[in-house]
Amino acid sequence: MSEHSRALLAEAAGTFWFFCIGAGAIIADANGSGGGLVAIALAHGVTLAVAVSAFGPISGGHFNPAVTFALAIAGRHPWSRVPTYWIAQLVGGLAAGFALRGIFDFALAAVDKTHLGTPALANGVSVPIGIGVEALLTIFLVWAVYGTAVSPLAPRIAGFGIGLTVATDILMGGPLTGAAMNPARHVATAVPAAFFDNWYVYWVGPLLGAAVGGLSIRLLFAQLRELATPAKS
Repeated sequence: MSEHSRALLAEAAGTFWFFCIGAGAIIADANGSGGGLVAIALAHGVTLAVAVSAFGPISGGHFNPAVTFALAIAGRHPWSRVPTYWIAQLVGGLAAGFALRGIFDFALAAVDKTHLGTPALANGVSVPIGIGVEALLTIFLVWAVYGTAVSPLAPRIAGFGIGLTVATDILMGGPLTGAAMNPARHVATAVPAAFFDNWYVYWVGPLLGAAVGGLSIRLLFAQLRELATPAKS
C-alpha cells in the first residue's frame, strides 16, 4: 500500500473515531446521561487528542476539511492531496453518522431531539453571527494545529494542544452554533438525520476561518525556512 493510501485510511479512521465519540456524547447526553456541555466538550477534545497522537505520524491527523484547506494555504500540505483528504474525511464521517444511527436506535427521542448530534444554530443566533462564530473558532483551531503540530518549532504536544483547543472552543461556541469547526462534522450526522437547516453555515464559516488562519500562518507566523521546506503530509 502506498504512503498516500495509508494516509487516506488514517484520515478516514481518525474522523470516524472522532465523530463517533463526539456526536455520540451529544446523543447520550440528550438521552439522560447528564454529562452536559462539559462532558460533550471533553468527549470531543480527548478523543481528538488521542486520534491525532495515533494517526498524526501517518496522515498529519487533520480529520477536518477546514484544517486540510488551511494547511494547504499555509504551504504545509500539497494542494494535489486536498481533494483526496476531503473525500477520506467525509467518508469516515458519514460512516460514523450511520453507525450512530444504528447504535442509538433504542433512543429515538434523543436522536430526533439532537438530529443525531448535528450542530445547529441556537435560537436567536443569526446566520451571519453563526458564520462568524464558526470562522473564529476555526481560526483558533488552525493556530493550535500549526503551533503544536506543524511548525518545526512546535513543542510536540500536538494531540493535547489540538484536543484542548477543540474542547474549549466547544465550551464557548457549543451553545451558539454547536462549534463544529469542521464541514465534515456537520455532513456526518446531517445526512443520516436528514437535517440540513443552515447547512451552509458549517461550510462557509469553517472554510473562511481556515483561509484566514492559513494566510496568517503563511504571512505572519511561519519562519522563512519553513516556507522553503517542501510540504509534507
